[in-house]
Amino acid sequence: MGIWIVNANTVAADNELAKQHILLEGNVIAKIVDAGDGMPDTAGHQVIDAAGRLVTPGLIDMHVHLREPGYEHKETIATGTRSAARGGFTTIACMPNTRPVIDTVDTVKHVLDKAAAEGVVRVLPYGCITKNELGRELTDFEALKLAGAIGFTDDGVGVQSAQMMKDAMSKAAAIGLPIIAHCEDNTLVEGAWASEGEFTRRHGLKGIPNESEAIHVGRDVLLAEATGVHYHVCHVSTEQSVRLIRHAKQFGIKVTAEVCPHHLLLSDEDIPGLDDANWKMNPPLRTPRDVQACIEGLQDGTIDIIVTDHAPHSAEEKAKGVDLAPFGIVGFETAFPLLYTKFVATGQWTLQFLVERMTALPAKVFGLDYGTLAVGKEADVTIIDLETEKTVNPAVFASKGRNTPFTGWNLKGWPVHTIVGGNLVWSEHEQQAII
Repeated sequence: MGIWIVNANTVAADNELAKQHILLEGNVIAKIVDAGDGMPDTAGHQVIDAAGRLVTPGLIDMHVHLREPGYEHKETIATGTRSAARGGFTTIACMPNTRPVIDTVDTVKHVLDKAAAEGVVRVLPYGCITKNELGRELTDFEALKLAGAIGFTDDGVGVQSAQMMKDAMSKAAAIGLPIIAHCEDNTLVEGAWASEGEFTRRHGLKGIPNESEAIHVGRDVLLAEATGVHYHVCHVSTEQSVRLIRHAKQFGIKVTAEVCPHHLLLSDEDIPGLDDANWKMNPPLRTPRDVQACIEGLQDGTIDIIVTDHAPHSAEEKAKGVDLAPFGIVGFETAFPLLYTKFVATGQWTLQFLVERMTALPAKVFGLDYGTLAVGKEADVTIIDLETEKTVNPAVFASKGRNTPFTGWNLKGWPVHTIVGGNLVWSEHEQQAII
């Protein structure tokens, strides 16, 4: 038995909505027919009536933190993938800064085995660039690739040594995998948690300067040019970084980049004060000028894709205050509604523009065979209600994390069904993951 999704609205190449019926059989899309040809014979199949809602390829998030192994009080692969499914994501790539870090064949296999046994969406693990993310010795890239790692990153910390990064890029290029870089010069950030700007000046705080990110971007694009590696910049947040990436692309350097919803929607001037650590994240919220630069960078193709950097923490950890609380906010369950409401519903972006940067383009950047609604492709599908307005309420998140600055925002564009490989894993009717 397959699944017929009937009365679907899909985004056509010209940004028009096409009314279609879609048949999923096994793990592939078996048939797509025009709704104008009448209702298909659905006998023997499960039927989901999209009722004119938007149907997209399953959303793809190439930067997430599932916290397992080691930080299961923050999140587990089970809860994290359920949260992803609720946000419409069908494929997610998890960062290796767990405990132990993902720097050996055994830890890669542990994550993949856990995801197969307890997860509800597709999980793709990154391996560490350096052992224990200490920046001192490279991991065994070849072995990690064979175990299932899709790229290498020390996300959470920047690789401080230029020679170490160049060696890593050379090794990654030789085996055809990307380097995914957290860009941060440690000498410029110690003792600060907010960006250098109006907020830190007003409160007399030491600020994190934009150069702390951009210095590594500039260094690394030169190293990428020298080594020929695919170099991907994590969570771009500054105008200087956007400018450097744009320049590198103009010279044909193989660099791609990502941006998070919060760096497109919030600036340091939105932070309400010193009492709420849900506004503490890394990179920090930057100035309005930086926000505009990131928006423009995404719009002109300098920044390729959108990611969440889903980073759950316990309520107890975030309650320690801005000085002691860990960096990070959750993102799975609010990403699409936030961006749809802010940019598409207001006419700044087309629906096609947003959907592509959360589906087809992440797949293209990382060479994945997902992100497309086409016959013969993987049966990963997200159904989204563009009309119903709901309020962000962390208490109902599937994630263990409740750490978000978006509490109380009224948004449209909520996923209502998520299908992974032909299996319905999330439905608003059940209000829980099905598998």
